[in-house]
Parts: sequence; structure tokens; C-alpha cells
Amino acid sequence: MLRIVLLLLVVVVVVLLVPRLLSHSATPTEGSVAPDFTLTSQEGTSVSLKDYRGKWVILYFYPKDQTPGCTREAHNFQVDQPKYAQRSAVVLGVSLDSVDSHKKFCSKEGLNFKLLADTDHRVTDQYGSLKNLGVVKFAARHTFVIDPNGKIAKAYTSVDPARHSEEVLAALDQLQKK
Repeated sequence: MLRIVLLLLVVVVVVLLVPRLLSHSATPTEGSVAPDFTLTSQEGTSVSLKDYRGKWVILYFYPKDQTPGCTREAHNFQVDQPKYAQRSAVVLGVSLDSVDSHKKFCSKEGLNFKLLADTDHRVTDQYGSLKNLGVVKFAARHTFVIDPNGKIAKAYTSVDPARHSEEVLAALDQLQKK
């Protein structure tokens, strides 16, 4: 009986603490100012969040270029580009991959929105999206809808790549009605 109780206690501790240990920083909350950053796009140009003041920004973090879920999510954002443009919104994707990896991914998959290389993990960590599995680090699938004033209007920390773009568009419609 004591072994079962101890085993249950260990399971509870692991379930509650491991996710916190795997993420370095806290995820910014809705209503807070979005952390500013400058990263390099697949085109080799510097992109800063402050460059998009006055527009809605869909800042999405994803684990890895050219993987099934990430490709599906990127395709959906690409297909919906005209809908984002109608809403004065831009989509920016961020992963830990290199500029060259992003360039190949965009070329192969026909993506024309900006993918940003966070090779030093700084921005991904600022947004509470850096995951660490031993020696392997990657960006968690998180999305932040940032309003024209630079505040986080909506945060997603659980994302289904197949439906996420339509989910973000629906949220953007609701946020823009306010």
C-alpha cells in the first residue's frame, strides 16, 4: 500500500513539475506588452516586432522546418495570407532553425510570409516557448496575436496545426470587433 501511495506521489510530481522544467521562461500573458525582438528572415533581412506597429501580428513558434505538423501549419497560414491581409495582419513564423533552413523550407513549400531564425534561442525563450529535452532544444508550438499597439491580445499554448490558422482568423475577427 505504501509503495502505491509513493508511486502515485511521484507520478503527480512528475506530471506537475516536468512541463515547468522543460520551459525556461514564463509565457507572456494576454494584455501584456509583447517582448520586442529583431531576428533575421529567410531573405536575410532583419525583422523587428516594432516595425509592425499599427498592424496586427500573428507571431507563431514552431518546432522544425520541413516536418509534417510544421509544414501543414505553414501551408494553412500561406493559403490564408489574403485573409490576414484583409484584416491588416501579418504572419511571422519563428523556430530555432537557421536562415538557410528557412530559405529552403519556403522555397520547397511555396511560403511567402516571413520565417525568422532564432538560432540563439533568445526570442523563443522570452516568449516562454523554448523547450529543452536534454541536449535537444526546440520551439514549442505557441502563437501570440499581437495588437496594433504591441500588446498580446491572445495567446495559444495548445495548437492543432491542421486547424490553427482558421482558429486564429476567427479570434482576430472577434478581437477587431472590440
